Amino acid sequence: MKVLSLSCVSGHVFEGWFASEDDFQDQLSRTLVECPVCASAAVHKLPSAPRLNLGAGREDSGPSKKDSVEAEGHVAPPQGVQQLQAEIMKAMRAIAANTEDVGERFAQEARKIHHGESEQRNIRGQATADETAELLDEGITVLPWLMPDYLKNPTH
Repeated sequence: MKVLSLSCVSGHVFEGWFASEDDFQDQLSRTLVECPVCASAAVHKLPSAPRLNLGAGREDSGPSKKDSVEAEGHVAPPQGVQQLQAEIMKAMRAIAANTEDVGERFAQEARKIHHGESEQRNIRGQATADETAELLDEGITVLPWLMPDYLKNPTH
């Protein structure tokens, strides 16, 4: 199993697990590798130094992953940014788990709920920019938020 450090064009850094380098390249060429934060398929592998665990108490005198990344012209985001990415993904999963996906009927269903024509519940779905503006003009609170497809369904 190969664990690779990856990044998307937006600079989100994440980890990918692959059976081999060939498996990674195959999935990348078929656009199966996506950023877990923004769902971009424009992903590249970050350079990393091998890490060998040769026993407790030994100092690892080899270059650190940070040094290797900076030497190649890539700078990994600070740990706080990675923590924020993880918190955003956790929030997105919670939203997906606690809302009903009404798809393209979002604007119509939001109006029905607002006017008491449909049961009060949390919904999510798709709406155009015009539909969203109309809902806001009508006093219906909506939160436009891009959610990657894989976060909308239960994980295995």
